[in-house]
Amino acid sequence: MRTRSGRRVGHGLAAELESRVVELRHLDDTVSSAELSPIIGKELMEAESLVRCASFTEAVGKRLFTAVGELSQLAGWVAGDAGRYRQAQRLYLSGVAAAEEAGDRMLGAQLLSSLSYQIANVGNPADAALLARTAVQGAPEATPVVRALLLERLAWASAKAGDAETTWTVLDAVDDSYERRGADEPEWVYWLDRAEIDIMAGRCLIELGRPREAEPLLSAAIACYPPEHAREVALYRSWLAESYARAGELDAAREVLDGARRYGAEMPSARSDTRFEAVERLLSGLDYRH
Repeated sequence: MRTRSGRRVGHGLAAELESRVVELRHLDDTVSSAELSPIIGKELMEAESLVRCASFTEAVGKRLFTAVGELSQLAGWVAGDAGRYRQAQRLYLSGVAAAEEAGDRMLGAQLLSSLSYQIANVGNPADAALLARTAVQGAPEATPVVRALLLERLAWASAKAGDAETTWTVLDAVDDSYERRGADEPEWVYWLDRAEIDIMAGRCLIELGRPREAEPLLSAAIACYPPEHAREVALYRSWLAESYARAGELDAAREVLDGARRYGAEMPSARSDTRFEAVERLLSGLDYRH
């Protein structure tokens, strides 16, 4: 930890910052990126100023840099959700540097895998798969749920790259890791549960040409989501609509997509809009062929 001058910061302020990060992370479930992004940006700027200018012990510094890394991941996530991909990449990579300063390899892996997920969706899936694998290998001490998250993103990048064998192998490893979960997990994986894992498996099935197998997984998982999580419901219903469309059930696909759009209107997101457009193009192409 580098030596700093300036006002002395103790564990009390570190704890306040940690609590604020948790609060903001949970707000992301129900508040749009457009509303949340400037709030997170301000908190991150203040936290970065703190670690640059204040003085603190090594133990306090570890907590502060960890909070900066977590805020960077959250800021990158909401930037990407708003379609600001270059900004999101910069935030993820600056977060990796903070995680390294804190000696938190799991958090560094989470940041890299978040970037890989973005690249899989809007860039080169082969690059995303390489980055996702690097994230998995870079955190051998990852707890079971963290490892499941890192592996999920590798599975998705592999599916987007058309690598079916790796996708299925990694999804099996996700299940195995998640089954070993215990109480000792970082707070930032609170949201990864069986429904989320089934959603990802369903998405991979669609991507690799098995839409009929995806539908029951997606339908059951979506039923678990509270309606106030409107962005996730919108996104996941868009995948359900795609599963119906690719299985030739076009009326069902349109009905589900209409519902997804209604949820999307409640919590706007560039990710949702991109998905709606993709499914609409798919349906239009299928209509033309029919």
